[in-house]
Amino acid sequence: QVQFVESGGGLVQPGGSLRLSCAASGSILSIYAMGWYRQAPGKQRELVAVATSGGNTNYAASVKGRFTITRDNAKNTVYLQMNSLKPEDTAVYYCNAPSALNDYAAPIFDWGQGTQVTVSS
Repeated sequence: QVQFVESGGGLVQPGGSLRLSCAASGSILSIYAMGWYRQAPGKQRELVAVATSGGNTNYAASVKGRFTITRDNAKNTVYLQMNSLKPEDTAVYYCNAPSALNDYAAPIFDWGQGTQVTVSS
């Protein structure tokens, strides 16, 4: 079973930036698409960025042009660079391997603890 440890969250002012990291146990990430999900209070967990095993990336409309997902398969690590942050980006962020490429795709593995991102002045 793969386990994920997310880090890099925090409190940031609107317009600021954060870089999230997700370290995975095991060495099987290279064969999976990897994604970043987020869950805001009272809302459904949604998939906001995906990096396929072939190197393609996809983004939710709400983050496109502001967020960048990258992966380092040798380090079993996935990153999310978040720029021009908005208050509506406030959420707990999780990484996982999505079972499909849609906004509410179920994850393949168990969830990690996530990392809190709060955008506020």
